[in-house]
Amino acid sequence: MNDISLVLADTIQTIAVYALPLLFGITLHVSAQCFLAHRLGDRTAQMMGRLSLNPAKHIDPIGTIVLPIIGYIILRLTKFGLLIGYAKPLPINFANFKNPKRAMMWIALVGIASNFGMAIIWNVIRLSLQLAHVDEVFFNKMAMAGVEVNLVLIGFYLIPLPPFDGGRVVYSLLPDKQAYQFAKVEPYTMIILFVLLFTGLLWQYWVIPWLAVGGTLINALFSPLAFLFN
Repeated sequence: MNDISLVLADTIQTIAVYALPLLFGITLHVSAQCFLAHRLGDRTAQMMGRLSLNPAKHIDPIGTIVLPIIGYIILRLTKFGLLIGYAKPLPINFANFKNPKRAMMWIALVGIASNFGMAIIWNVIRLSLQLAHVDEVFFNKMAMAGVEVNLVLIGFYLIPLPPFDGGRVVYSLLPDKQAYQFAKVEPYTMIILFVLLFTGLLWQYWVIPWLAVGGTLINALFSPLAFLFN
């Protein structure tokens, strides 16, 4: 019972630190894609009320909140499990574009760019707290979590399988015949994903390397300001 209490306390602390970065990361990603799709001629997001920066319009109560929390508790209690979740489906009809493949690529990339931009913003907050000598642990943890969460989201979004953004980029770059064959993988994507998650291959060979690359890029962007923190 004591272990359960400790896990619940740890879960509450983790939620407090990661909730805002995760909500902002998901919301900005989907919103950026909806706004670009709207500019390119698709009105689906507008008709479904998803052309908004309001997180409530994009998150799924079960997939974005309940499932990740349960997964985290199980993982902490048993050391075995999966941290998975999902938001509402992207409200875009690619048939509404003049050039669906090109639109698909740019919509995928703008979502990725939005998360990288968010990671940069959280890093600015982190460095500003450091520069201002703000030692409040909670805010520093949240700023660090903001960078981490957005880089992890990019890692998942970039998985080169449909319907992930990485898969959409691959599809858009392939010739039509090969793209059609590639799209047939989509019904099996969740099976492939679960296998990669259970075996740890996804984290070891995809997400963690991307975290290293993304972290290096962010550090490189801020390296000219390093003298401020010495």
